[in-house]
Amino acid sequence: MRGQAGAGIGNVWLRSARGNKGEPPLTRERIVQAAVALLDEEGMDRLTMRHLAERLQVGATTLYWHVATKADVIDLAVDAIFGETSLPDQRADNPRDDIVVLVNTWRQAMLRHPWAATLPARQRPLMGPNFLAWMEFLQSGLARAGLTDKRLNAATWALYNHVMGATATQSSLQLSADEARLGQEYLESRRDQYPTVAANNYISDVDWDTSFTVGLELLLDGIDAQTGS
Repeated sequence: MRGQAGAGIGNVWLRSARGNKGEPPLTRERIVQAAVALLDEEGMDRLTMRHLAERLQVGATTLYWHVATKADVIDLAVDAIFGETSLPDQRADNPRDDIVVLVNTWRQAMLRHPWAATLPARQRPLMGPNFLAWMEFLQSGLARAGLTDKRLNAATWALYNHVMGATATQSSLQLSADEARLGQEYLESRRDQYPTVAANNYISDVDWDTSFTVGLELLLDGIDAQTGS
């Protein structure tokens, strides 16, 4: 809202939070908890400031005192997800082990909150303290593995996209048994055009866990090859 310190800054983490203005105990923490619950139950399309205010049983004006925009709410809710699981206190001897633990934990967090997996193409980077702690853990592991500069950032984005892309697909692509069967039959009927696709169960393979694990191994093998690990 106008008059808030730093209100013209687009990222909620770069603006100072407002006080409570002596109102009933509505806090940013309560807002975030309600937003995560709303998103889990009803999805992104149902998140509006009015609907969130109704859920909190407050007026929209009261809500706007604490969060300036819907984008703020989403940023805060996403960061709260990363705060649900603590990072390991100690690093493994092999940095690859740390990366595997982190990436798999990240995937599970996204699968618990499928709406979050639909937000890979954000207009601004995630900068909440919980997410940054995860990113520090990931990048420090990549640095220990021997990556620096552009290669470190490229590996970071490759792993980020693997998690977010895989979980977004798993959360949104829900084929019935009939759809999978008909899709495979369609490919079989055009095997002369798409022989490799038809032969490898492109439509009917929904073993998400194996696909994710093998894809992660391929990425990490490539990283190892670059660093001589």
